[in-house]
Amino acid sequence: MRIHKQNNLYQLTFMPRLFPVNCYLVEEEDGLTLVDAALASSASSILSAARTIGKPITKIVLTHAHSDHIGALDNLKEALPDAEVMLSQMEWDILQNETKMEAGLPIKGGYPKNIKTRPERFLSEGDHVGSLEVIAAPGHTPGMLALFDHRDGALLVGDAFQLRGGIAVSGDLRWQFPFPSWATWNKEMSIQSAKKLADLEPTILAVGHGDLLHEPLMSMKQAILRAEKGAR
Repeated sequence: MRIHKQNNLYQLTFMPRLFPVNCYLVEEEDGLTLVDAALASSASSILSAARTIGKPITKIVLTHAHSDHIGALDNLKEALPDAEVMLSQMEWDILQNETKMEAGLPIKGGYPKNIKTRPERFLSEGDHVGSLEVIAAPGHTPGMLALFDHRDGALLVGDAFQLRGGIAVSGDLRWQFPFPSWATWNKEMSIQSAKKLADLEPTILAVGHGDLLHEPLMSMKQAILRAEKGAR
């Protein structure tokens, strides 16, 4: 695992050279918020990172419920029984196999079938988790969330954008790393969510796959233009 720190944000990257999968620890005064739960094998490394920082993980927020974002959840919850688990109602319904289609389109990507942990809270646009404001960002999945830290402008977007293989809006194929595109539910909605996220004018872009991007606004806008051209 590789760790990069920027202000209140710690990016934890698993398999950084082969298939980079990120999750994040966001530091608050009284603890840490974990954003996404990475792979099933990631729990011990996430817990070790929190011990190194020296604060407990008190909250776990899932941007969406694909396997590479929720994989370690059960093991983490077992180790952290008091941690509050949160995601959107839509992602929970999909995870429970209650929703297989949305807006007439099949839901794509790998949703694990064996997750036992139940959320304590469902999040919607405008909610807050510590310093993080919840932003609805559907497209890659129907219920995907992004999180904006108003303290320093860090924007955690799940798979709404990717940076591995070149910056791209979810659904805009990059052959160097095609997996986020292949798992995207609604490309047109991805573009609309990407525009909404760019309007926040973040200073740091934190994605599910790829390094942190500083001063990302111009790159985000270029990726949106490319996605729009491809959609036409």
